[in-house]
Amino acid sequence: MSIKHGILALLRDQPGYGYQLRAELAEATGPTWPVNIGQIYSTLARLERDGLVARTAEHAQTAEDADGHVVYEITQEGTGELEGWLARPITRDDRPRNEPAIKLALAVTVPGVDVAAVVQGQRAHVQAELRELTRRKLRAGVPQPAWSLVLEVQIFQAEAEIRWLDHVEGQVCRKNG
Repeated sequence: MSIKHGILALLRDQPGYGYQLRAELAEATGPTWPVNIGQIYSTLARLERDGLVARTAEHAQTAEDADGHVVYEITQEGTGELEGWLARPITRDDRPRNEPAIKLALAVTVPGVDVAAVVQGQRAHVQAELRELTRRKLRAGVPQPAWSLVLEVQIFQAEAEIRWLDHVEGQVCRKNG
């Protein structure tokens, strides 16, 4: 999820200001996606420049409210952008590259690299992550639905990576006898 679309989603129901949006984003995604306040304010500035958000009518003439907050609301163009983003599937091209796959692809091409050791190191790391994610899920008690979805996708991704590493290890062992 981009910060841009996260902010637009939060502003869809009610206006908000930077620190409030950061807290709501953290509540929705849990500790899995830390966003610093500078990212929130720079994104709000770009969204305002692009006409996707605007200062609320009561704040349009002033830089901030009595509490020092600049309150933003989503515009009609912003609502259209949000709805378009929600309707579009996220393609593999939209995702960052798969670093473990690239690392192992290079490891098998470099002479003298112990690919099995690289696989085992990656597996140990992912297993530790999986244990931590599972602990978080168990400690959550009654988690927020949005945060729970984010946590569960990370658990499924870790499990899938472990299965993939098992597959890679099997291929490397067969190749090396």
